[in-house]
Amino acid sequence: MIRERTCLVLDALPDNEPFDWVDTVSVELTTMMLATLFDFPFEDRRKLTRWSDVVFAIPEPGGIVETQEQKRDEFVECVQYFARLWDERRVTPGDDLVSMLVHGEATKHMVPAEHLGNLLLLIVGGNDTTRNTMSGSVYAMNRFPLQYDKLIANPTLIRQMVPEVIRWQTPLSYMRRTANHDAEVGGKEIKAGDQLLMWYISGNRDPDVFQNPDEFDIERPNARNHLSFGFGIHRCMGNRLAELQLRVLWEEILPRFGKIEMLEEPERTFSSFVHGYTRLLVKVQRSA
Repeated sequence: MIRERTCLVLDALPDNEPFDWVDTVSVELTTMMLATLFDFPFEDRRKLTRWSDVVFAIPEPGGIVETQEQKRDEFVECVQYFARLWDERRVTPGDDLVSMLVHGEATKHMVPAEHLGNLLLLIVGGNDTTRNTMSGSVYAMNRFPLQYDKLIANPTLIRQMVPEVIRWQTPLSYMRRTANHDAEVGGKEIKAGDQLLMWYISGNRDPDVFQNPDEFDIERPNARNHLSFGFGIHRCMGNRLAELQLRVLWEEILPRFGKIEMLEEPERTFSSFVHGYTRLLVKVQRSA
């Protein structure tokens, strides 16, 4: 299914004409996957992307949402939509993630606010991270064109490229945690209840771990040591799916396009949390 949908999206791209990679490829592929995982009405799939964007949007003129009232109204729409799905799956369960939450022993007794929180976490986790890494991979190949040449010459490097672009992009800059007991880390005292930020993007640029960390190197031997998926019990549950989507995308890009040319610097997400892109104007040149 992933490969089939990827092929359909790539085959529909205009040849040698400008288009927005973020919306046309990255958002579309990740949204289709989310809709499948939730068994969400396919014709409404772009609502998932929209709600994910709205959750972390800062109201501003011309922004994702312009006022706090608009943000609240769209959030209410999201709550009501998923409440309907929740009630439907309670009566008629399927093999989707919503049904698993409704009927799972660990989740079926959660209060509605917890239900929604888990669903939003799955939406954001399955949308922002993968889509921004897909866009980031195209940006990286334009920033470091020798790496693209290397990949074309040896497509088997795709499997090494995937963890490197996840490290280099780091789609979520940090995650917050609350200490549940007193501790000392690195000589610093942490009290129970303290809120801490774990800067993934800083760890992924640690020169003591990664040589020339700002460089994008698809042959980096320790790229899998990145922290983009978190660590331990909170490690991203969808990490293998994200890697698979990215790998399949590039396995289908290489035989189709000799070049993906970035036409201007991308427009970036207005957020300290989501390290991503809202627009990436490109042209593709199909292989002869």
